[in-house]
Amino acid sequence: MRKLFVTGIGTDIGKTVVSAILTEALEADYWKPIQAGNYFSTDSGKIKNWISNTQTVIHPEAYSLKNHMSPHAAAEIEGITIDFDNINAPETTNTLIIEGAGGLMVPIDNNKHFMSDLIKKMDAEVVVVVQNYLGSINHSILTVEALKSRNLNVLGIIFNGATHKLSEDIILSYSGLKCLGKVGKENEINKDIIKKYASQFESI
Repeated sequence: MRKLFVTGIGTDIGKTVVSAILTEALEADYWKPIQAGNYFSTDSGKIKNWISNTQTVIHPEAYSLKNHMSPHAAAEIEGITIDFDNINAPETTNTLIIEGAGGLMVPIDNNKHFMSDLIKKMDAEVVVVVQNYLGSINHSILTVEALKSRNLNVLGIIFNGATHKLSEDIILSYSGLKCLGKVGKENEINKDIIKKYASQFESI
């Protein structure tokens, strides 16, 4: 089973959109290990609504929390104990797209486990989602350095949103990582938009 772990340089960077595109492109399974913030919708629900293929299985979360905050904080408020040892990849023979919560150093529990520890446990290839904003170069390079210092297998970067060539060039040059593709700024995300981008990632 091939596992691709989608992380980002921060929160609300576009991880779910990228996860949907990769899921559609590869007709892969999808798994969100920890959903933090499920009052109105979940990322698994968004993926279900956005993909068109009939091969994908969307696996249930290990933990689903109501509050939109770091998992360790949401769990404490909700009286839930997150057991890192109980977060295990679902059984499948298909490629598995795993979407993290927030960025690389988001705490999972109060025992000092971070999202980076989950990537290591999953032994997954990492896809880093980058969006341009003031400070994104710094956040991108710090994320890449954190991944490399932990000897995690980084597949490459996907840029999401409005293009900013100067920022993208320096991030790629410094990190030495491959640009896997780009997702433009879209007013609405739907099945057609996901299918439009999926074709560029079929050979990822």
